[in-house]
Amino acid sequence: MPRKTKHNTITSPELLAKVNPENTALLNDFLDYLRSTDKSAGTIAAYESDIEIAFVWCLQHNENRFFVDWTKRQIVQYQNWLINENGNSPARVRRLKASLSSMANFTESILDDEFPNFRNIINKVESPINQPVREKTIFTSSQIVGLLEYLTERGAYEKACAVALALYSGRRKAELLRFRVSDFTDDRLVCGGSLYKTGKIKTKGRGAQGKMLECFCLAKQFKPYLDRWLEYRERNGIESEWLFPSKEDPSVPLGIATLNSWAMSFSRYLDMDFYWHSLRHLCVSDFKRAGIPDTVIQQYIGWEDISMVPVYSDLQADEQLSMYFNEDGIVKPEQKDLSEI
Repeated sequence: MPRKTKHNTITSPELLAKVNPENTALLNDFLDYLRSTDKSAGTIAAYESDIEIAFVWCLQHNENRFFVDWTKRQIVQYQNWLINENGNSPARVRRLKASLSSMANFTESILDDEFPNFRNIINKVESPINQPVREKTIFTSSQIVGLLEYLTERGAYEKACAVALALYSGRRKAELLRFRVSDFTDDRLVCGGSLYKTGKIKTKGRGAQGKMLECFCLAKQFKPYLDRWLEYRERNGIESEWLFPSKEDPSVPLGIATLNSWAMSFSRYLDMDFYWHSLRHLCVSDFKRAGIPDTVIQQYIGWEDISMVPVYSDLQADEQLSMYFNEDGIVKPEQKDLSEI
């Protein structure tokens, strides 16, 4: 079944309306500061959500005290509540504290004329040891190909197209919804027709627009699923520039909630936790198995730092070493063509 995540069910408009007005004003000032430093809308929303949790806790358990007046004892109490009453993982606690600490740094550095004696004390309180609470899902190519065959046999062409795009492009879940039909036409083929090179789409990054990136996708592997989905669209009169349009309003792309729902159904079929990011890992791992150099994988995915390649490769040490060593000693790794991946 899908990996369990502790969602925020603490805040509500009614509770936030009761939060100390000084805390609300401080949060708004901090959010304005983040906007002025060109943080992305997603990053700002995450800070806002994290800090609102702390302020609702303060409302209910800390006498609605102004943040500037919190003590280390109250930070300990908040951390204890997150772990032992709200059931947050160590990683989530560290994230929530980091958001508070960022706002504290802003208060200390930027609002020092208003609060000259304020110091950031958040990190004076030791955080819980960051231990993973989720078991990482590692799929094989045959498992995902089996899922693609299952979806195709049942006429779920849109789902199959989305899974294939994630597997053969290595794009993130949100990015899958930003592609247009025009990104996968014949004039988009490069490298002898082996790859689609799309127009620029918004990817994860700084700024309101994020990082705009041209993306690549293995054409031979993706095209059968693309063609079936486009044929289905034509038969059913689905007209939209978006590859995956909203059912309610085809002028806008499908929503993330739909992909999350699909992931739950894929988990049931595979009898393993399916999440879209696992296909990004599988894409990189398959490239590694094919002997493609890390520098090429970096360019394909669009990473600025080559150190991201081993982070996403799920190859175990013995599997990777076996590509270079056998009973004869050192061997030259087998190089596969992209069509074999």
